[in-house]
Amino acid sequence: MSHWRQWLRRDSLLGEAATLLGGNVAAQAIAMLAYLVLTRLYTPDDFALFNIFFSYIEVLVILSTCKYELAVVAARDGDEAAAVARFAMRLNGAVALLLLGVVTLLYLSDSLPGHYSELGAVALLVPPMVWLMGSTRIHAGLYNRAHRYRTMASAEVSGAASGALLKIVFNLLGTGSTGLPLGAVLGQGVANGIYRLRRRTLGLPPTSRAQRVAAASRLRNYPLFVASKDLLNSFSANLPFLWLAFHFGRAEVGLFGLALTFTFRPANLLSGAFQSVLYARTAERVRRREPIVPSLRRFLVAVNAVALPVGVAVWLGAEPLFVFLFGSRWAGCGVYVQALLPWMYLSLSSTSIMFLSNLFSTQGKEFLFYSAMLLLRVAAIAAGIRAGSFLLGIRLYAGASALMTLVLLLWYLWQARRYERSLH
Repeated sequence: MSHWRQWLRRDSLLGEAATLLGGNVAAQAIAMLAYLVLTRLYTPDDFALFNIFFSYIEVLVILSTCKYELAVVAARDGDEAAAVARFAMRLNGAVALLLLGVVTLLYLSDSLPGHYSELGAVALLVPPMVWLMGSTRIHAGLYNRAHRYRTMASAEVSGAASGALLKIVFNLLGTGSTGLPLGAVLGQGVANGIYRLRRRTLGLPPTSRAQRVAAASRLRNYPLFVASKDLLNSFSANLPFLWLAFHFGRAEVGLFGLALTFTFRPANLLSGAFQSVLYARTAERVRRREPIVPSLRRFLVAVNAVALPVGVAVWLGAEPLFVFLFGSRWAGCGVYVQALLPWMYLSLSSTSIMFLSNLFSTQGKEFLFYSAMLLLRVAAIAAGIRAGSFLLGIRLYAGASALMTLVLLLWYLWQARRYERSLH
């Protein structure tokens, strides 16, 4: 044990990542254990509606912050970081209030579009969830810049635990499918509350309106390019729920949703933890004009050494594993897991270093890659609908996503090497 502690001290990047990753892993473990119960309390139809509900959230929360939470980390100094964070908080609140008014008006007039009409009153939970997620992301940016990873880990774990518990409690109280989104909203509220209770310890300086506007203007590449790219990518990533789901039964959508959750949730938590630490540390090195390729190379080698054998093992045993864990009603998840695994494997590396486009201000070019990915995904979904096969649509969708993820990974690495050549 002493050997590992000394090793972590020598490489502070790994030590910081271990702190944040520990919280993320704990939160993931809680969520996964909860699914062992939730999949026996809720039906595939219930999960299908929850996935549709959350697909709207993931798109709208990008509009509510315009990705200014990432600008907090890249700000020139503490004053600018505080200014852009407060600007983002006001923007998030304004968008959430506007969304609440629109959704309430549509609900009362019985004019909710598409799957919103199936959600019914649950649609009213969309605005508060958007606000809570936006606020949490902005606070996470502040704590990341300050290297306060214990607080970030604490918020992750508390939010996951409370959300999982509430989903179980609401089902036992007879709330039906409403229990899943309601538990998610309140769990997110707990995570956001932890950040807000401890915000005084950050010592944020006061900022004027002029400072907030100036900071937002200087960092305008984030709403112009990063938010545009993420909005495009989020819409693209949720196409199975926003489009394909219209043409097939909810049970198939629910099976795919569970497979997607258990394929990508662990990967996203891992890549998110490493991205948070790598982003802050790499940004510091770029500001000091220091090399970045060696640390990125060590990270990618370590990740792939673990991910490849684990991915192969999961691919081989996906179907019996899912039936054993979640019950016979979830038979059929395995085939979706197998379709998603190659994409997930590549995404684990690519997503962890995608911040490089922000550091080198190449978001405009990155947007073109994601535009190409959207076109490929649209073609894949359309082919599945035309063939009348949900599974074919998912296989083509996942294949197109894997191809473009590999292209992006190679492009990110090329940018890092180009930066290092500029040092000489």
